[in-house]
Amino acid sequence: MNGPRLARALAAPAPGWTTAADAVVVGSGIAGLTAALELRTRVPRVLLVTKGELSSGSTVWAQGGIAAALHPEDTPDAHLTDTLTAGGGLSDPDAVRVLVTEGPDRVRELVARGTTFDLGPDGGIALTREGGHRADRIAHAGGDATGREISRALVAQIDAVRHDPGIEVIENALVLDVLTGEPGAGGPGSGGRPPVAGVTLHVRGAGTRDGVGAALAPVVVLATGGVGQVFRSSTNPPGATGDGIAAALRAGAAVGDLEFVQFHPTVLWRGLGAKGQQPLISEAVRGEGALLLDVDGVRFMPAEHELAELAPRDVVAHAIVRRTAATGADHVLLDARHLGAAFLRRRFPSITARLAGHGIDWTEEPVPVAPAQHYHSGGVVTDARGRTDVPGLYAVGEVACTGVHGANRLASNSLLEGLVFAHRAARDVARRYDDGELRRAPDPVARPGGTGLVAAPARSRVQRATSDGAGPVRSAESLARAAADLAAVRTDAHRASDVVADPQAAEWETTNVHHVATALVHAAALRTESRGGHFRTDFPAPDAAWRRRVALALDDDGALAEAVPAVAR
Repeated sequence: MNGPRLARALAAPAPGWTTAADAVVVGSGIAGLTAALELRTRVPRVLLVTKGELSSGSTVWAQGGIAAALHPEDTPDAHLTDTLTAGGGLSDPDAVRVLVTEGPDRVRELVARGTTFDLGPDGGIALTREGGHRADRIAHAGGDATGREISRALVAQIDAVRHDPGIEVIENALVLDVLTGEPGAGGPGSGGRPPVAGVTLHVRGAGTRDGVGAALAPVVVLATGGVGQVFRSSTNPPGATGDGIAAALRAGAAVGDLEFVQFHPTVLWRGLGAKGQQPLISEAVRGEGALLLDVDGVRFMPAEHELAELAPRDVVAHAIVRRTAATGADHVLLDARHLGAAFLRRRFPSITARLAGHGIDWTEEPVPVAPAQHYHSGGVVTDARGRTDVPGLYAVGEVACTGVHGANRLASNSLLEGLVFAHRAARDVARRYDDGELRRAPDPVARPGGTGLVAAPARSRVQRATSDGAGPVRSAESLARAAADLAAVRTDAHRASDVVADPQAAEWETTNVHHVATALVHAAALRTESRGGHFRTDFPAPDAAWRRRVALALDDDGALAEAVPAVAR
């Protein structure tokens, strides 16, 4: 299949200012904050760049918790088995073993850094269960505010050292592109590939610098989160525009498993016209015993899977799609009334308040829910140390494709993955710095392939194409239609006299959304089977021939094609 063409850089003004660091970390969720804190004492100067305020990373939206084998009767091997099962045969067992064996210690380090988890009667961390887990191993905080508490603790750690000369934080800064140097400038071990030279970034008024600048560094750690705004409806915050995946792709990195999108089964259904970030009803609610009913009041999940409401998320989401088609409804119902008003208000205070804001008292009535985009299992392909195949470029957290999730993420493994692999990436950078492998940043050079810009108003068109063509249920016809719609989007808005668009934040984000959508749809069209978060009506069963990763990269001319990453497992 001939691949589409994408620009190798965003259209943007030349940098008006320059700074330098030994490592640039992009993102302030659990992965970015962990990487910055670990690097701060191990390399001379770290620059932490975040798109909004320091506390605005996607981690704050994580309700359910963080998974780890902390119970005396649980084991990393049991956690590994559950993760591999959810991954649909595509998870990398070695990456999963890293996750589950190192995870408990990393969670304990979160406690040492000030995170306050909810405690059980014995004074230990209270543990609960979510879909796909066969043991109680989900640690949570504030009932349903785990991400907010973890973010609070890590941000406090950053704030405590903000005046340290070894770290600088730039808020309200959108990273535009990863800069690269001449091929081979990365020295021994770079394989002759163009190495990282830093990033360009645009700092908005509340930041420490104004306009477009360049941060030069031999190491860039991407921790930019997910791609929710590629879809019309998502649980992700507005800033989740796929910036890291798009920038890495333009820099020459391979991306993988893009077709595996997790649609959360229980997102508040607010009508057909709802768009943007939607309220999530945590999987932990079903973990506590809430039931899924169709609009006739029939409980349908026991006939779908042995774990019923606690089946893996793709199973539940697809079952809801089938049930709504059978009943002619747009949603199903989540019934938690039998759990009791006092319990619901104590265990899920944030959800209770959020639903009340929409006029729903879930202690008295079932909640209308439907699947919406929630998590992206794919991303920038890395090894177990966070390295990509661009020398000096690392990716951690949701932006990365470590091989842990495979075709479908196991509930509450996302925070753990960001924590574990950010820690490993930072330690790898520190070791390479100590060994003299990392020298000063090479001089940036222009890449072949040209620049691109998509007008901000085109975002809704891109979201519609992706949602209709590559939503929870796909087909060759829907994907071809989406690919055609995306190909028709003008990507030369900066050169077009009849398009109102200038190089600025909304256009840069929309260009990233378009790049990610184009690559995602292309990957989904290539995979002619159904597996995990990728379901095709024309190929409804898994195919052993597709028990492999689909990896994509741009050539020098910007053509998207299958690739074999230098760090491929």
